Amino acid sequence: MTSPSGESGMPSARRPGGDDAFGDPAYPYPEATDPFPGTSNLPAPARLTVGIVSAGRVGTALGEALEKAGHVVGAVVARSPESRRRAARRLPESEILHLDAVVARSELLLVSVPDASLDAVVDQIAAGDALRPGTIVAHTAGAQGVGVLRPLTDRGALGIALHPAMTFVGTEEDTARLTNACFAITAADPIGEAIASSLVLEMGGDPVRIAEEDRTLYHAALAHGANHLIALISDAVTALNAAIDHSGRDTATVDGSGNRLAERILGPLVSASLRNVLELGPSALTGPVARGDAEAVARHLAALRAVPGGPGPHGIADAYRTLARRAADRTDAPAALLDVLEGR
Repeated sequence: MTSPSGESGMPSARRPGGDDAFGDPAYPYPEATDPFPGTSNLPAPARLTVGIVSAGRVGTALGEALEKAGHVVGAVVARSPESRRRAARRLPESEILHLDAVVARSELLLVSVPDASLDAVVDQIAAGDALRPGTIVAHTAGAQGVGVLRPLTDRGALGIALHPAMTFVGTEEDTARLTNACFAITAADPIGEAIASSLVLEMGGDPVRIAEEDRTLYHAALAHGANHLIALISDAVTALNAAIDHSGRDTATVDGSGNRLAERILGPLVSASLRNVLELGPSALTGPVARGDAEAVARHLAALRAVPGGPGPHGIADAYRTLARRAADRTDAPAALLDVLEGR
């Protein structure tokens, strides 16, 4: 590809005050200095000037990771008070600017907005005149490939989809977790794939190619495995708290400490189960379904219907039954167990 300066290869980072500073008097930059005159950073990857739209949980974490890799987050869009506070705390050297100004200053534009807003933001960028040919535009939506960036690639941008398979809570820990995360990358050509892979590797992640037509299935798998785990564990905590409270929380432990007791009980068990299934697959299944114990499963369902949120077609008991039925498909389940799970 060709850089904004006309040289081949990945675009080099715009240096403040240099020839590529756009001459924008509203946003003056200090004159750049070379701390190591006469030296070269080749063959290290080119440093990019990064713009982030916007400073949400994902965008901020990726911005921090890119800065740790040596890139420069020059400007961000941060409209809400929470986003502005987050940017000020974790990207303190980045200016908070309006969208066109961020686009104009960026060699790598990271569009990290809610999935439902991505089309509108892309159209807004395309409707302006700030985007320059050769700009790398990466979005972080899991279910979308590069097709959504067509209005920008038609104007000469290089589009890539860059989705970290990680959950974000809005703290510095998010950035640390990226070093152990896989990223789904999608691009229109080998050049885009190479750039996406390089960026992920620089952040310490592991790039995984996902085809354009498979992005929705990829995203569904992540949502089912991670997001629905939150609902599952929350239900288990509710049921376990009901059992603890009925027995007497103050006498449940030797020291009488009942604070977050359900979470303390479940934590080691769930963590071990997660490790086991990731290492062993379905053979890690234990418990009454794995044993084909229909009577135990029937008693479980009756007990769960008695807790808050337990009864009803979408209650905890029904969720247990649905997942137990899926687990039974992984085993040689006896007819009596299947009858219980099918309500026969």
